[in-house]
Amino acid sequence: MRLLAVVAAGGALAAAATAATPASAASAPIQRIQLLAFNDFHGNLEPPSGSGGRIQTGTSSTGAAINVDAGGAAYLSTHLKTLRAGERDSFTVSSGDLIGASPLLSAAFHDEPTIEAHNLMDVDLGVVGNHEFDEGVAELQRIQKGGCIRDDEGANNQNSCPAKDLGGKRFRGADFPYLAANVEYTATGKTIFSATHVEKFHQGAKVGFIGVVTKTTPSIVTASGVAGLTFTDEADTINRYAAQLQAQGVQAIVAVIHEGGSQSGLYNACNNLAGSVLGLNNRISSSVDVLLNAHTHAGYNCKLNDPAGNPRVVIQGASAGRLISEVDLAFDRRTGDVNRAQTTATNHIVTRTVAADPAITSLIDRYKGYLGPIAGRQLGTIASGLTAAQNANGESQLGDILADAAKADASVTGNGPIEVGFINPGGIRSDLPYGDGVVTYEEAFTVQPFSNYVVSKTLKGSDLKAVLEQQFDNPGVGQTRILGVSGITYSWSASAPKGSKVSNVLVNGQPLDLNRGYRVAGNNFLLEGGDNFTTFAQGTATLYGGLDIEAFASYLEANAPLAPPALNRITRLP
Repeated sequence: MRLLAVVAAGGALAAAATAATPASAASAPIQRIQLLAFNDFHGNLEPPSGSGGRIQTGTSSTGAAINVDAGGAAYLSTHLKTLRAGERDSFTVSSGDLIGASPLLSAAFHDEPTIEAHNLMDVDLGVVGNHEFDEGVAELQRIQKGGCIRDDEGANNQNSCPAKDLGGKRFRGADFPYLAANVEYTATGKTIFSATHVEKFHQGAKVGFIGVVTKTTPSIVTASGVAGLTFTDEADTINRYAAQLQAQGVQAIVAVIHEGGSQSGLYNACNNLAGSVLGLNNRISSSVDVLLNAHTHAGYNCKLNDPAGNPRVVIQGASAGRLISEVDLAFDRRTGDVNRAQTTATNHIVTRTVAADPAITSLIDRYKGYLGPIAGRQLGTIASGLTAAQNANGESQLGDILADAAKADASVTGNGPIEVGFINPGGIRSDLPYGDGVVTYEEAFTVQPFSNYVVSKTLKGSDLKAVLEQQFDNPGVGQTRILGVSGITYSWSASAPKGSKVSNVLVNGQPLDLNRGYRVAGNNFLLEGGDNFTTFAQGTATLYGGLDIEAFASYLEANAPLAPPALNRITRLP
């Protein structure tokens, strides 16, 4: 527990920027409490690269973006310590997706080094994000409580508790508690972790925290990861627990919500805010004083009117440790509630111009030493760089290649040869730069970091057609989520009626037969119905194979040097 720094609020929908009053100058009834939050860290211990490692700070006279390099755990730790310096009442929150979809340095050790790093950063509270469920609730509880996985000294290129292998200590788990107010065991209705946390600050000040994850988690996480769990509505859950906190005498309430929105301005603006956050803000009780957002990887800083017409801070800090959201909470000791008029907020850039925290640097170096042979394993070569960006038809180089890799994966051919391969666009996390032309395991893992299994199923031709139609109005009306495909070609038209947007479907050059079965392959997240492709779940004769990264590795090895595909599988019509 710490105290607070001078901050400024940004926003357009929201209040104009103002300077916060230092605690020493605050009027007597107001006690300043500093809230620090970051979200969607995703195991980015080392500074993230490319556009995911920058924050736009402005625009040049020619219209070009002005960016600042940002992120990296050692720099995040230094910035947190600097913000807390001299502060009496301060509280640090991770707003979900601290782990999961992580670079190899963290993922190779079941994200244990990320938890260890955030223990060193003195994180006070965590809230579950959807990616906390990537490996299931039992693994998430191990992340909380500690302990080692018996993974055969690094099976599947992962190694739990590597220090223990060398005579060192076991993984002790997170020093901070996780909250999961809207995640319940279906059989009992009990939450998997605590729903709320009440923090007591100096002079008896109390602030209550409620943590929820997006209710869409079952559609965006592998089905096995959420089996036996129920995800309740975020706003309804927050309102229920806010009333309970008030009944306990806690009036100052912060909701930490792993769901959010997006806006068109810079990281401290609130321009044209859109997304789920708007509906949530309109439904969340006016008893809740601050909404800390996450999930959409956006930077924004708003004051939105609650249902009673009173402005409250609604803020999100991008992703990968690039921003720290600071809320200068004005706690009124007379009422025990938040004085919102005197509460301000700002997003701070985690620049790399400060000294790196030596404790975090040492931890990273230690795990890089453990990683060695896994990361540097050479898989094959590429003829040029490969991109994940989709063209106007919805097709991408890596989408084609990863669908080809699933189709070619020998581990799922036991029930017959694979005719069609798929990859969801969200399963491709980065480009594959050319570099020296040699692709290492670490580079391939950066492209496809989920450690999903390749699965094959039999789908009727009519189901294949239905899957292709589910690419439209997905995730929302008017939006598209175009799959990478292999062994199949088709045309589509946005202007065609719903359910008839896809035409000219050929499977390996032959017209799609709606009545016959086809063996298809893809990662288990997608083929279990993820990303709203529910028709995949109707497949039969399911066969689970190896990890998707191993299928990619085998494909690289077998096709070296791998050249960019022609991008002629999907045609967009008027």
